[in-house]
Amino acid sequence: MNTANAYLTVAGINVDVVYKSIKNMHISVHPPLGRVRVAAPDRLNEGAVRLAIIQRLPWIKKQQDQLRNADRQTEREMVTGESHYVWGERLRLNVVETAARPRVEILGSKLQLTSPATADSSRSRRLLEAWYRKQIKEAIPPLIEKWEPTIGQKVNGWTVRRMKTKWGSCNPESGNLWFNIELAKKDPNCLEYILVHEMTHFHERTHNDRFVELMDQYLPSWRRTRDELNGAPLAEEKWAS
Repeated sequence: MNTANAYLTVAGINVDVVYKSIKNMHISVHPPLGRVRVAAPDRLNEGAVRLAIIQRLPWIKKQQDQLRNADRQTEREMVTGESHYVWGERLRLNVVETAARPRVEILGSKLQLTSPATADSSRSRRLLEAWYRKQIKEAIPPLIEKWEPTIGQKVNGWTVRRMKTKWGSCNPESGNLWFNIELAKKDPNCLEYILVHEMTHFHERTHNDRFVELMDQYLPSWRRTRDELNGAPLAEEKWAS
C-alpha cells in the first residue's frame, strides 16, 4: 500500500495526515495530549481533508476533553509501589518519611521520594514535578548547543511548563521555545525530537513539504519518535468521503 504524509494546522489543532490507498477516511485522537491523526484516501487533496477536519472539530474537541478529564482521574496517589516513568524507564516509587530535607533520587530500579511524615499527596506531587522539571532543565542546554550549528538558528530562550495539548511550542520571531514537563517521563530521544521539531519551525512555520524535508535532513528517525509520543488512539471514527 502506497502512503504519503502531510502535517496540517486546522483551527489551532495540529493534524498528522497519512494518505493511503483506502476507500474511507479515518480520524483518530491520541493520548496523552489529544494529538489528531487522519488516514485519508490518496485521491483527496488538502482542501478536502481540511474541510473534513473542520466538519469534525466538535467531535475532535470532545475526545480531547475526555482525555484531559481521564488524566485528572488517574492522578497519582504518591504511595510506595506506584509506577512512575523517568526518561522512558519504569521505576517503582519508594516513599520514605523523615525529618531530613525533602528530595527525589533514583536508587537502582526505584524512584525514592524522601519527605516529612506530614506531607500529603499534593505536596509529594509538587516535589516530584519540581524534580522532573530539573531533569529537563539539565538536559536541554547540551541539546541546544548540539543543534544550533546544524539547524543554523539560535535559541534565545526556553521554558519548561505543563501543557495539555502539546509536547512543545515555539515563537520563531523571538527565538523562544517551550517544552512540556511530561517529556521527562519519555525516552530522551523524544525531548531531542521536540527540540529539533520546534527549531525547524524557525525556518518554516507550517508543516508543509519544506518542513518535512528539513526534518528528514536533520533527524531521519523523527517519524518513529513522533509515533512513540502519539501512542495508541483514544478514539477513532471511520466515515465515507
